[in-house]
Amino acid sequence: MAASTGLRGLLLRSSTLRRFSSAAAILNPADPAAPLTGKQKSRAAISLIKSEKEPERIVEICNAAALTPECHLDRIAFSLAISKLAAAKSFVAVRSFLDDLLSSRPDLQNERFRAHAIVLFGQAGMIDDAVRVFKSCGETTVKTLNALLFACVLAKKHDEVGRIFREFPKTYGIAPNLETYNTVIKSFCESGTSRSVYSILDEMGRKGIKPNMTSYSTLLAGFYQEEKFEDVGKVLEIMKKNDCPPGLSTYNVRIQSLCKLKRPAEAKALLEGMVQRGMKPNAATYHHLIHGFCKDGDLEEAKRLFAEMSRKGCVPDSSCYFTLIYYLCQAGDFETALSVCKESMEKNWVPCFSTMKALVDGLAKNSKLDEAREIVEKLKERFSKNSEMWKEVEESLA
Repeated sequence: MAASTGLRGLLLRSSTLRRFSSAAAILNPADPAAPLTGKQKSRAAISLIKSEKEPERIVEICNAAALTPECHLDRIAFSLAISKLAAAKSFVAVRSFLDDLLSSRPDLQNERFRAHAIVLFGQAGMIDDAVRVFKSCGETTVKTLNALLFACVLAKKHDEVGRIFREFPKTYGIAPNLETYNTVIKSFCESGTSRSVYSILDEMGRKGIKPNMTSYSTLLAGFYQEEKFEDVGKVLEIMKKNDCPPGLSTYNVRIQSLCKLKRPAEAKALLEGMVQRGMKPNAATYHHLIHGFCKDGDLEEAKRLFAEMSRKGCVPDSSCYFTLIYYLCQAGDFETALSVCKESMEKNWVPCFSTMKALVDGLAKNSKLDEAREIVEKLKERFSKNSEMWKEVEESLA
């Protein structure tokens, strides 16, 4: 408990400490009685990276935290750092940072980090560097090939996906696996050429690689995005023939896709068909529908579904609460938004600042000043380091 309290204090003071101390001093306290655990160090690094703007400081924080792709929190920190460096167009810093890790960290001289570095270069849109790292591997493998293909998808270089998929397996003697094909399918679908996937499915069949639910779900989403509904039916038939009958995940993809097309009524009909077949929807099913009806302006149906999911034993997650609160505020239904928000906050889920400010402003304009003040006080108490953000809002309520 003491260590946790110490970390909170550290993060509250991080902006001040930054002016006087290096990232190494912050992440590696000199006091041997209060060392940070690995998770605490990772969380502190993420917090520092989020608030940092200088590319050199971002790299310094990452180096001080000794990040590794073995840890989930560290992977988040890596991704956040690369995103911020790329957004600042500090591509030289990205290249220098990743190349240095690849060459100077003994614990990162392995296939896993090479694959991770390739993906990070793709995230930054630096495909030439991703290819360079792939080619420099002592032994190219299907893992690094898959990382390179995924890097191209992240960078939206779909032509490169096709080229690499056709040429590299032959050049480097690599046998594509299911993940390889699924990444190529994802690329075709994201680039609006979903019908090209039929040839991929044929090739998979010839090579004895059986598509899985991910393969079909990605293809279904692609056809819905292109509004090729006849092809949706064809894919469902192919699934049945290949002993891969549509399950809950398939229905969720179809429901989400229809909602994205602003066809929530059709999505709801799919839900009803699901239930009639004895299949139980989950929280994701309802969230897609609630989001769909909110976007379509039918908040009454969204509220009905929100109430129904609890009765059916589906527990809403944070994103479901946040979606409903946001759209209720947009529609001016601040009383219902307040009720849903209170329920969400009881579960320690708090929407973003802009949504909460909209709720507070709306309550104030509707003569519910006490409720508005109560919300602000709770937020200031819970997020004391952000109390300044609420100062102007609080003054307007005076």
